Amino acid sequence: MTQNVLEAAGTLIIGAGLAGLFTALKLSPRPCTVLSPEPVGVGASSAWAQGGIAAAVGLGDTAEAHARDTVLAGAGLVDEDIALGVTSEGAARIFDLLDYGAPFDRDSEGRLLQSKEAAHSTNRVVRVSGDQAGRAIMDALIRTARDTPSITLLEGVVVDDLATRDGQVVGAFARQIADPMAAPIYISAQEVVLATGGIGGLYAVSTNPGRVRGQGLGMAARAGATIADTEFVQFHPTGIAVDRDPCPLATEALRGHGATLIDENGHRFMFDIDPAGELAPRDIVARAIHARTSTDRPVFLDTRQAVGAAIYEEFPTVAQYCVEAGIDPATQPIPVRPAQHYHMGGILTDARGRSSLPGLWACGEVTATGLHGANRLASNSLLEAVVFAARIAEDIAALPLTADHEATQAIPLEPPLHGPGPRQDPHEAVATLRKVMDRHLGVVRTAEGMRTALRTIAELEETHAPGSRAFLNMTTAATLIAAAALRRTESRGGHFRDDFPETDPAQAHRTLITLAQALAIRATA
Repeated sequence: MTQNVLEAAGTLIIGAGLAGLFTALKLSPRPCTVLSPEPVGVGASSAWAQGGIAAAVGLGDTAEAHARDTVLAGAGLVDEDIALGVTSEGAARIFDLLDYGAPFDRDSEGRLLQSKEAAHSTNRVVRVSGDQAGRAIMDALIRTARDTPSITLLEGVVVDDLATRDGQVVGAFARQIADPMAAPIYISAQEVVLATGGIGGLYAVSTNPGRVRGQGLGMAARAGATIADTEFVQFHPTGIAVDRDPCPLATEALRGHGATLIDENGHRFMFDIDPAGELAPRDIVARAIHARTSTDRPVFLDTRQAVGAAIYEEFPTVAQYCVEAGIDPATQPIPVRPAQHYHMGGILTDARGRSSLPGLWACGEVTATGLHGANRLASNSLLEAVVFAARIAEDIAALPLTADHEATQAIPLEPPLHGPGPRQDPHEAVATLRKVMDRHLGVVRTAEGMRTALRTIAELEETHAPGSRAFLNMTTAATLIAAAALRRTESRGGHFRDDFPETDPAQAHRTLITLAQALAIRATA
């Protein structure tokens, strides 16, 4: 097949969620090209964020207090310098979002309204219409990006491989979704920013868009990037227990608003487990619910007394999910179960968003910046995305803007693609992989289960990955998660092992891993 060659207009940004678009806007007037597999904003996890964005902008709150809460939630693995740096920049990024048109909720005097979520010591989560922050922020950024001349948006384009020359990332290999017969496109660029999101689509029960399948993590690892903390996967305690994929989410802000967790007898069981009750850290709440639902004991989120009929106005997204499932949340408790929600691990980056590969920056959920440690503090994800997007833009803007004519020469894609076959996802294999991840790399893990998962991932990869680069990225990401989880012989934050239920102080360090190391662990499973 003939390979098309395209030179990106300025910096190449792969992903059009909050992290990608904010980077593009902050780069302006420096040119950039943003790639999105779907119409911009569709399929981005950012748009699904219900809770909001955490920032110390309220009276009496401080960046130091926010950083302390972040460190405590992160179970001993948060980089404290990164945490304080991010929380110190939070207010400035909120005002950036306001300038871009984000319609944050305000009180009658025009002050930003803030809610409290789990493990925060005060109200500091800025919201939009209760549970519509992600969608509203994305809508504002999309409008602004489309009106910004320096930003070129390319939609309907997906990337499966990074292009490297002499150890440096010099572009990416893209394909058009609408035309499976089209030749791959080599897009060259002086700088490449990965903002592809997390790993939700690797799990059968996830609150994330199905297209978000760890592709950025997989392709960066295959290109040689150092990866960090992949064992730490956060499960949201209150996915709505209905037969939908992705799993609808009942925002944590409801519990911050006073909603309770009850069993079939109406008992508030969380206080039997943690003195913070429903506002304990997410991993604790998720495990408590999982212990019941895994033995067919139902759990409910009860909003009747705390919110009542006002849920339809104050939390319209959750209310709509309930109505579609035949539940009236004003008069009935909402059945809930844990669902994969966020990945604390990802591409290792420094304080400027640089990866270990020259020419490659990364921001958003695809990264491991050191902010989240073993367990992300609620609503810190959107904050991290905009803070690091701004830092990356500043870092890149300081570089000379030069045209690398040599980079426009086609780089061979190895192994080459032939015909439409490699563009087709092996749907049954994907379904099997998602079930394996749910069962063996879920809320509770064991060595036996993780070894089973690694063997199954290897078999699926051997059978199906030669025909699908997209699936190879999935199995690569899954391997990195399982290998790091098997290697960490303790329980900490979002990583809980039934065979090692205690936290080991000797393992209070971050996990760094390469694909070669992960494959070596897989080979001995």
